[in-house]
Amino acid sequence: MPERPSARGEVAELVGYHSPQVEVEVRLNTNESPVRPPAGFGDALADAVRGLELNRYPDRAAVDLRSALARRYSLDTAQVFCANGSNEVLQTVLLAYGGAGRSAAVFEPTYAMHSQIARSTGTRVVTGRRGDDFGLRAAVVASLVDAEQPDVLFLCSPNNPTGTIDAPEIVPAALEALGSYGGLLVVDEAYGQFATSSAVDLLDEDRALVVSRTFSKTWALAGLRLGYLMGPSWCLAELEKVVLPYHLDAVKQVAGLLALEHDQAMEERVASLVAERERVVAALRNLAVTVWPSEANFVLFRCEVSSGQAVWQGLLDRSVLVRNCSSWDGLEDCLRVTIGTDEEDDRFLAALREVLAGELPGGVPREAPGEGTGHEQDR
Repeated sequence: MPERPSARGEVAELVGYHSPQVEVEVRLNTNESPVRPPAGFGDALADAVRGLELNRYPDRAAVDLRSALARRYSLDTAQVFCANGSNEVLQTVLLAYGGAGRSAAVFEPTYAMHSQIARSTGTRVVTGRRGDDFGLRAAVVASLVDAEQPDVLFLCSPNNPTGTIDAPEIVPAALEALGSYGGLLVVDEAYGQFATSSAVDLLDEDRALVVSRTFSKTWALAGLRLGYLMGPSWCLAELEKVVLPYHLDAVKQVAGLLALEHDQAMEERVASLVAERERVVAALRNLAVTVWPSEANFVLFRCEVSSGQAVWQGLLDRSVLVRNCSSWDGLEDCLRVTIGTDEEDDRFLAALREVLAGELPGGVPREAPGEGTGHEQDR
């Protein structure tokens, strides 16, 4: 047998991204919007697609879409970069500013793809820790930057999977520390429009700060795969050198433009989800779980009377799928639930109550392990 070619060492050691995709009645595990875009958007998109010359390459620079986003955020077109979801945005940043001999810093627990993409581009990962409340302290951020001098520093606010936001002093402190040697700060705001604060207001041509956002969450377009990055033009110009030509297809570009015309519907959907999030949090606080405050469209909670894995399986047995974070560093027995519709969230809460009470699906009490045998009841 001939020898097989081998992948780069850092790739061979990676474990691919995994989020279960199973058929359930209530799917609350991937932070998608529970409702579709407005009907007017779908009709307009169908009309627009019919008029596209799909035999021709798309606008390589996506000028119309970038210009529309620039107007929304009071930026110049050169300060906006678009790609296939925010993951490609982050990958492009690391292709330009990471790579062999360079490093990227993250504060765990946080979005797993920051480290995953870094390693896949040959970038060494430097890891800091969040506090017990999953928050960051300016001194902790500055200390890690001073000690490691990462080429790229990732901050995630609201942080996935915890839902927490960074304090106002974190970004300025990070920029000051990075500025001493020339590091780049990337603030991932995939859930930014659900939150009460943003780093977008700090963008400036003289700051090595970029902010990543996506159409997947607030715009209810996860199936479209469209993300964007805002930052200084000199930084984004480097991204254009490494991104593949014609990477953003014509359908995606026109869909993004049309979505921006439905701004009011987006704002109303966000407000509705924020209100529903608070209802779910209030209900969780009456159960045997620890729940963390969230400024995203999901909530992290820790199971107190059973393992996270057991509760996750119990919910799945009731056709409710949430994200099992139990195996993640610092998130033992933690689950993350996406905010869904009122009906979906009621199903989730009812199922969780049953699981925590030890009931079988359908409301039949589960026999406690060891019951009637003299063994201690499982808690």
